[in-house]
Amino acid sequence: MLRRMSAGSFSSIAASFRSLTRAQRHAFLASFMGWSLDALDFFLLIFCIPAIAAEFHTKPSAVSEAVALTLVFRPVGAFLFGALADKFGRKPVLMLNIICYSLVELSCAFAPSLPWLLVLRALFGIAMGGVWGVGAALTFETLPKEGRGTFSGLLQEGYAIGYLLAALAFGMLFGRIGWRGLFILGAAPALLTLFVQAGVNESPVWLAARAAAGERKAAGVAEPIAAKLISYLPIFMFLILLMTAFASFSHGTQDM
Repeated sequence: MLRRMSAGSFSSIAASFRSLTRAQRHAFLASFMGWSLDALDFFLLIFCIPAIAAEFHTKPSAVSEAVALTLVFRPVGAFLFGALADKFGRKPVLMLNIICYSLVELSCAFAPSLPWLLVLRALFGIAMGGVWGVGAALTFETLPKEGRGTFSGLLQEGYAIGYLLAALAFGMLFGRIGWRGLFILGAAPALLTLFVQAGVNESPVWLAARAAAGERKAAGVAEPIAAKLISYLPIFMFLILLMTAFASFSHGTQDM
């Protein structure tokens, strides 16, 4: 029975993918890959904590402060890159976001001391914080309303895929290139921007909203932003509480 249910679920997901246009598939893949590779870069540090502690002659608990700093600064990135995406578009900001976290990851490979590494991981947290929101906005403003539940679940699983990729990279390459080499490898996601630039279209919802805003501005009509925010406040607060609980279980177990 479970086998039949699994086969049915896979067939349903495959059918949903086939129903998407090329532009919609590319938008989903760009966001999924950006989120997965972001998680890869985050979890590479987790696996390398003992080695980093040994090189800097300190305790693993001192290095683990880098994990806390990354998580603390993620909301800053969510706000910053989210605001940029509202103003300049989802596509260019997603590309900027990917480049930022890739460059910071590369910089970590050349950290001369633990304090420098802590600063760089705080910056990584800012870059990491923007990826999910911008990528999710691009995806769900591009995909059809039907199947959003399925695709939102699949997109979230990019985080688990990133964890598995980090484990694979650590298991296969750490003995050869060390933790600094792994962080250099972690800069590879920057290449994803080539795919985003060439194969991903801007969010049609954002384009429509920008056109509507231009018409309102020309007509001298103010946009009721405050009223819209208030109307969404209950569900917004619920989702914050839900994700707080989700993240506490997730990072509270897997990060160490």
